[in-house]
Amino acid sequence: HPDLHEALRQAKDDGWASVICDGKIFSCDRVNEKTISAKNTVIDRWYSGKTRQQGGNIQALALPDGFPIWVSDVEPGSVHDITAADTHRLGTLHWAASQLDLPTLADAGYQGAGAGIHTPVKRSKKHPGSPLTTDNHTYNQLLRSLRAPGERAFALLTGRWQALRHFTTSPRKIGRIVQAALVLTHHEHGRLT
Repeated sequence: HPDLHEALRQAKDDGWASVICDGKIFSCDRVNEKTISAKNTVIDRWYSGKTRQQGGNIQALALPDGFPIWVSDVEPGSVHDITAADTHRLGTLHWAASQLDLPTLADAGYQGAGAGIHTPVKRSKKHPGSPLTTDNHTYNQLLRSLRAPGERAFALLTGRWQALRHFTTSPRKIGRIVQAALVLTHHEHGRLT
């Protein structure tokens, strides 16, 4: 499994201008493990409100052509993308933006991730009905078009490796299995260094 720093350096050495960050909930059989939420209520640790199913949250980085270059270890499905990203790689992405001039493009789920991580501009909370400025609307369209191929990263993994479509093992093993699939995908595409 590639080290995150190495993957980012390789992306820069290969001439890429950015990387794309995304998260995915990998479904698994029901697990009865409780935790306390930020709102101080008891919740199911592995239940994702985003997908309304049990699963594990995996974060990935892809090249602008959609090829996955790195995947994180698993976080419970109840963990939001930005929290999972912060646990596994935000500091390294900030480093890549400042030291390698390699920014990260991400969706609105990563809003507030910090310098070097570009997310869509949201409408004002003070004036929710007001439209975005022309500049912000254009920025969002450009960001969306640059990110679109990156959505292919998880599709490439789950399309090729049927074992990733639904896990019946412990959800804590999801990360290692997805990481193994990434290494096999790199091998198949001749991208192992």
